[in-house]
Amino acid sequence: MKILELTNVDFSLRHFLLPVMRGARARGHEVVGISAEGPLLDVPRAEGFRIIPVPLARSLNPRAHIPAFRELRRIMREEKFDLVHAHMPISGFLARMAAKVEGVPHVAYTCHGFLFNQPGPIWRRGLSLGVEWLGGRMTDTFLTVSEEEAADARRLFIHRGAVATGNGRDPAIFHPDPAARAALRAEMGLSEADCVVMGASRLVRHKGWPELLQAMERVPGAHLWVVGERLPSDHGEDLSPYFARAAEVLGPRLKMLGYRHDVPRWLQAADIFALPSHFEGLPMSVIEAMLTGLPIVATDISGCREQVVSGQTGYLVPPMQVSGLADALERLAGDAALRQRMGAAGLARAKSLFTEQVVVDRTLDLLGL
Repeated sequence: MKILELTNVDFSLRHFLLPVMRGARARGHEVVGISAEGPLLDVPRAEGFRIIPVPLARSLNPRAHIPAFRELRRIMREEKFDLVHAHMPISGFLARMAAKVEGVPHVAYTCHGFLFNQPGPIWRRGLSLGVEWLGGRMTDTFLTVSEEEAADARRLFIHRGAVATGNGRDPAIFHPDPAARAALRAEMGLSEADCVVMGASRLVRHKGWPELLQAMERVPGAHLWVVGERLPSDHGEDLSPYFARAAEVLGPRLKMLGYRHDVPRWLQAADIFALPSHFEGLPMSVIEAMLTGLPIVATDISGCREQVVSGQTGYLVPPMQVSGLADALERLAGDAALRQRMGAAGLARAKSLFTEQVVVDRTLDLLGL
C-alpha cells in the first residue's frame, strides 16, 4: 500500500510519526510524510523517507489554511494514496477533508489531545468540538493516544469506533545508565548527593513552566534542568519574564539547555521528572522519564492519569497550582530512597505498558497494515 503520514510541524513528525513510518515500511508499504518544512525533517530524510513540505499553519483563521488545503488536494490527486493517516487537530482536519474530496480509499486520524479539553475560552472549546465532530464524519479509523480521549470521542459522538493506541518509547534508547549519569553530573559540577529536577517540553504556558519555576523556589538546594524551546509556530504568552525571574532567584541552580538531541543522556543524570501541564494527550516525555527510572511529578489531567500511579510511581498534583507541585517536589528531593523506589516502580510500569514496538504494532494493526 501507499501510505501518507501527515502532521503539522517537523517536531511532531520527527518525534511522533517517525516510529509508525518505520514500522509501516518494515511491513512492506511505501510511506510518504507531509509536514511544514523544518530542520527536524533531516532525520526521516536521512533514513530514506520522502517528505513533502506543505505550509500547514497552526492558526484558527480559515484563510490561513486555503493554500495548504489546495496543495494537499493536488498532492493526493497526483500521488493516489491508499491510506491517509492524519495527526493533530487542524492539519488532521484539512488532510481528512482533502482525502475525502480526492477519493482516498481509507482515511485515518490519530488524536494527540482534544483542544476542547484544554483550558480556554468557551467559544474556542466549542469550535474545537465542532471541528472534531465534522472531522469524525470523514474518518474511517479513529485513534487516540489516551483511553480517556477515546472515551470522549465515543461519548460525544465524534466517532463511535474510537480506539486508544497508547504511546511508547524504545527501552533500548531510554533506560538507566549509572556510568552516563556519573559522567554528565561530573561535567555539570554536581555530586551524587545533589538533586536534579528535569523538565522537557516546549516553552509554552500550558506546559506549566511558570508554576514549576515558582515551585522550585520552595525546594532549596535542588537544581532545575530545562530542556526545550519555543517553536516558531507556538502561540500565547512569552515566558521569558518567568525564566528571567527564576534565573535571578535560583541562580546557578537553573540550567537552560535548549532543544536537545541527546535527551536520554540528560534524563539518566536527573533525579526527578516534572511535567505540570494544563493539558496533554499522553505525553511522550513522561514515558521517556519512566523508562529511565525517574519518579514523575505531573498534573492530575487526562493522559498523565493513565501514566502515573500517584504515591507509587510519583505524584499527581492539581493543575495550575504551585503549592501541591512544590510539596511533591520537596518530598522527593529530600528522600533519595523514595525516589529510587518510585523510579523503579515507574520503570516496571513503563516497560509493561508504554514500549514503542507494542504501540507501533497495535497502531499498524488497527490501520489494517
